[in-house]
Amino acid sequence: MRPFRRTTLVLALAALAAPLAACGAATPQPAAAGGGRLAVVATTTQVADFARNIGGDKVSVTQVLKPNVDPHDYEPTPADIAAIGAAKVVVKSGVGLERWLDETIASAGFKGATVDASAGVTIRQGNGDEEEAAGDPHIWHDPRNAKTMAQNIEKAFAAADPADAAAYERNLADYSAKLDALDADIQAKIGKLPPGDRKLVTNHDAFGYYIDRYRLQFVGSIIPSFDTSAELSAQDVDNIVAKIKQTGAKAVFSESSLPPKTAEAIGRRAGVKVVAGEDALYGDTLGPQGSAGDTYLKMEEHNTDVIVQALGG
Repeated sequence: MRPFRRTTLVLALAALAAPLAACGAATPQPAAAGGGRLAVVATTTQVADFARNIGGDKVSVTQVLKPNVDPHDYEPTPADIAAIGAAKVVVKSGVGLERWLDETIASAGFKGATVDASAGVTIRQGNGDEEEAAGDPHIWHDPRNAKTMAQNIEKAFAAADPADAAAYERNLADYSAKLDALDADIQAKIGKLPPGDRKLVTNHDAFGYYIDRYRLQFVGSIIPSFDTSAELSAQDVDNIVAKIKQTGAKAVFSESSLPPKTAEAIGRRAGVKVVAGEDALYGDTLGPQGSAGDTYLKMEEHNTDVIVQALGG
């Protein structure tokens, strides 16, 4: 979306949000949470999950993005603006993923602390396009980066709520141990695949950190961009089909937040299986409650199990 249109929309929503909040018609705000809990707004499904694990019962987390909603070009709602205005801490994933957030924060009159969960993470470079200027934003697909994100969140919570700092520290230690176990488990599972079979074809370029961490070979993606809104050309389709045939990749992996039709068409042309439906990978977002990817830990386990089964079968 062009900057003028986005700015106009955010300002209009801000004007709507004020009367809604005043009359109580908007979504209940985190500042009203009982028990004196820290009011937190988290942008993406991943950082909201991290915030809930680190904050425990000491925080009230309002999650902006819903499961399977594309974070790359989200449009804020009046309820989002009102929630941010009432929050004490806003947690973002960073690396340019939430291009809509700065204007939304300014419109909301937010006076609290903003924590960039990506601080300290080594960022994979983009291809030079404007949409990839900040680098690859899908940092959570390496559990070591998830640990850094959790650490950044813990520091922000402790600074905003010193009285509960010890609880946040304990929660971080517990969650960090789970992330270490996840990393070791993924390494063990991927390690059972023959090196020649570790070839990944995905919907878009969302798994670079995972590929780097676990030493897979990236054959290509259907949408050759970090951004799911990038346009796909006929030449792009021809190129990915040719790469699949040339490399002998065994499967094309669809993603839960994207329509599977293009992946299915490419799979048919290339003569390989397409992993879709309940087995689709979770790339940009967690899954809905009750799904195989409704937490970060479950998402990464699901993705790994699906990849190993498809490539090792």
